[in-house]
Amino acid sequence: MTTFASGTDTLTRDALTVLQPGFTGTSAPDWLLRRLGEGLASVGLFGRNIASPEQLAALTAQLRAERDDVLVAIDEEGGDVTRLEVRTGSSFPGNHALGAVDDVELTREVAAELGRRLAACGVNLNWAPSADVNSNASNPVIGVRSFGADPALVARHTAAYVTGLQSAGVAACTKHFPGHGDTAVDSHHAMPRIDADASVLADRELSPFRAAIAAGTRAMMSAHILVPALDPDHPATLSRPVLTDLLRGDLGYTGLIVTDGMEMQAIAATYGIERGSVLAIAAGADAICVGGGLADDETVRRLRDALVTAVRSGELPEARLAEAAERVRELARWTATVPRAEGDSRPDVGLVAARRALRLTGAGEAAATEPFTPLTEPPYVAAFTPVANIAVGDETPWGVAAELAHLLPGTETGSFAGEEAGREALAAAAGRRVVAVVRDEHRHPWMAAAVDTLLRSRPDTIVVEMGVPQANPRGALHIATFGAARVCGRAAAEAIAGA
Repeated sequence: MTTFASGTDTLTRDALTVLQPGFTGTSAPDWLLRRLGEGLASVGLFGRNIASPEQLAALTAQLRAERDDVLVAIDEEGGDVTRLEVRTGSSFPGNHALGAVDDVELTREVAAELGRRLAACGVNLNWAPSADVNSNASNPVIGVRSFGADPALVARHTAAYVTGLQSAGVAACTKHFPGHGDTAVDSHHAMPRIDADASVLADRELSPFRAAIAAGTRAMMSAHILVPALDPDHPATLSRPVLTDLLRGDLGYTGLIVTDGMEMQAIAATYGIERGSVLAIAAGADAICVGGGLADDETVRRLRDALVTAVRSGELPEARLAEAAERVRELARWTATVPRAEGDSRPDVGLVAARRALRLTGAGEAAATEPFTPLTEPPYVAAFTPVANIAVGDETPWGVAAELAHLLPGTETGSFAGEEAGREALAAAAGRRVVAVVRDEHRHPWMAAAVDTLLRSRPDTIVVEMGVPQANPRGALHIATFGAARVCGRAAAEAIAGA
């Protein structure tokens, strides 16, 4: 491939402008600063880039010293998917907990407070909220990232989230269009397919995106999913019928369209990131997200050159690339000029929401006649730990043990998985009261078997479900938190200890 090194001509600058790369480290590398000077207009941040709010503010200031209108994006959904608090767990419950409460004003307040924290650190574009309707309970990648399975509920909370986040001056990026909820495959690993017909898609998947557009979402993220009713040949990210005809035409959306990470296997393993990026821009995308796994100057150069070559060969209309670049600049101008709503900060709103989301069910034999008696002695917490999906990652701690240890000093914990998990947990507990913590028990037969084993020997076991609560409640007390954020763990611990 020919290399175009000047970075100064309009075509090359536009090719850089549409890229949203990541990088490694907690300060900006020299190559990134150089690319910002050559036309790069966006940067994506991940947990690897963040050590503290103060460090993040210094990093974004470093970027703006090179380009004052740079878009600094982050994947900060709150709940299970957090980058700001990747090493401690989030101060905000995720979408599923907010949907369980079903108070749109609370959702707006949570999003506004999250937006204030992002803005204070210099972040002005958030790849959130997830507007996916979690209609498939076996979905391995959406789950508690969704407000729920009811399209009307998801629509009203998506709109509230967009409104709250953007009131803080942070652009919302509603995802994953046209809807990733009815999938049983994670697009980080392979290409999911949704075989619903067009009428079902219109009533179910598209409803929350219509609400987001009506609420003024400034950006929209495409999904790497194949939806034959819309386009039998190309995944949504690479589909003109989906991005241009449906999203722009039928739904009337005029804001920025961002791709999901192009290094995800649904695209990278099928098309390659260079070819995929050209096809995405041609289909109607305006910004190419890359950097969750690929984060270096070589990747930026390859994608820039692929776009320039496609224009010069006639495969990609230059006007389409220029239009995409202008939409990136337009969003940058919005972030620089949007007025921020007045109002007091509510630093505790995430915990308030997590407490309100709890669902406590007395499932044991005595539950009908005797109320649950809070624990006064430190228990043994058995965490039945599934493999985390890539969006959530395995860096972020979850569960109730740390929070219970604050309330009941001496609490011990262990992590278990596999066919022997239940017996191993019983042995480790050694007679202590057991708190079994599960995450999407309904998706993991080994986990359900482990809880069965525990309850046969220890019917007084407390079960805490921190995923989507689909399995029947059981145990002396069953607590559904609707997410595994730190505040969800704290709320559950308070219920267990009667705090």
